[in-house]
Amino acid sequence: MDLIKLSDYLWEIPKTGAMRVPGRVYASARMIEGMREDPALTQVANVACLPGIVGYSLAMPDIHWGYGFPIGGVAAVDAREGVISPGGVGYDINCGVRLARTRLHFNFVEPRIDRLADALFARIPAGVGSWGAIPGLSIEQLKEVAGQGANWALRNGYATERDLEHTEEGGMLAGADPDRISERAYQRGAKQLGTLGSGNHFLEVSRIDEIYDSKLADALGLELGQVTVLIHSGSRGLGHQTCDDYLKLIVGAMARYGINLPDRQLAAVPISAPEGQAYLGAMAAAANFAWCNRQVMMHLAEQAFLDALSIAPIELGFELVYDVCHNIAKFEEHSVDGRTRLVCVHRKGATRAFGPGHPALPQALRPIGQPVLVPGDMGRYSFVLVGLETAMRETFGSSCHGAGRLMSRMKAKKEAGGRDLHAELKALGVTVRAHSRAGIAEEMPHAYKDVAEVVAVMEAARVTRRVARLKPFAVIKG
Repeated sequence: MDLIKLSDYLWEIPKTGAMRVPGRVYASARMIEGMREDPALTQVANVACLPGIVGYSLAMPDIHWGYGFPIGGVAAVDAREGVISPGGVGYDINCGVRLARTRLHFNFVEPRIDRLADALFARIPAGVGSWGAIPGLSIEQLKEVAGQGANWALRNGYATERDLEHTEEGGMLAGADPDRISERAYQRGAKQLGTLGSGNHFLEVSRIDEIYDSKLADALGLELGQVTVLIHSGSRGLGHQTCDDYLKLIVGAMARYGINLPDRQLAAVPISAPEGQAYLGAMAAAANFAWCNRQVMMHLAEQAFLDALSIAPIELGFELVYDVCHNIAKFEEHSVDGRTRLVCVHRKGATRAFGPGHPALPQALRPIGQPVLVPGDMGRYSFVLVGLETAMRETFGSSCHGAGRLMSRMKAKKEAGGRDLHAELKALGVTVRAHSRAGIAEEMPHAYKDVAEVVAVMEAARVTRRVARLKPFAVIKG
């Protein structure tokens, strides 16, 4: 792959062949050397062929191969002339992360870690096909969730007004059409609200072990030694089925619109086409399910803390810092070639990172910029960042979303063969509760890049600024 160095942390794939725009990759020189033969770079170039794409096909430093789009990919297309591609969102629609803070110090929780881990594992179902966190919902109730998102959780006692204020899009994406979700998708999601699922999904209890910017940390209510909770999950079976349904529809419709792309997995139709509008309505509905799912899990986690530690809610002080999604397509206004344009931003394994003053941010956070939550592997650390103005000019207000895989899940499991994974994590100070050994093996530190390197690239490029580092001490996994 031909790469031109633009700066120490930004590289360009020149516009060639069917590419409509150049590709751009955020990475250090060391990262780039390991990427040159990576098929994910070919995917960056392929995305640049999408009709209506503007600016650049972008990749964040946690880039790795994905379905159609690379994971860590960002593409903005003109809202009137562009296309929508389910591969630019992914199967786990609105997979995302939320961070809750507490008033607890690690010294108080440390002697009670096993009790807390057991309580969280009992309250929040995890694993393939996990279900039963709350009573099962009827199709009509699920349609309400798909239409209302986290507002449904508020109306049913699982959320507060403040929770919604500190959730991206207020926890409800406009344009959702619950009737565009198939009966099969609803059946798969019927008992899954409030569950983690499997793969790289987790609930992580951490302590803040590093503060990089005290003013920003104060604004977010974060301090050294404080106990926090990260929840990483998405739309479960409902979202997966929705993606599958619409990929089949859109692959079959492409020829009618004369769209030819270098990779069948990039299947796309015009945003204005009936199929495009149907997908957008269904995607927004699945995204709303995901926001409600994470909100219900946060409520259940709070109850587990109260039960396990025998403390009152005022002592716990469980509050949402922010909730971000990283698998979604959204209509936003951005400056393109010196003028403001309405674009549909596909973020596939990338996090929105709006800078200070943006009207989409809650009033309390507007002066500092949007919180960006970047989990690492379950043995090392995760980071809290904030978006900077550079993101608005150069990345369509986007940043990285995680560490990025170094190994496939299959290879990670092979590498872990015969090892005592629980003991290895315990040596790192992490207590794990999981339904399967395979679920742990797939997510061990050796399977991932060092997330500290990933966020360092974003900071050096002035896309985001580090606020705090979180060190995990209890992890719930499928």
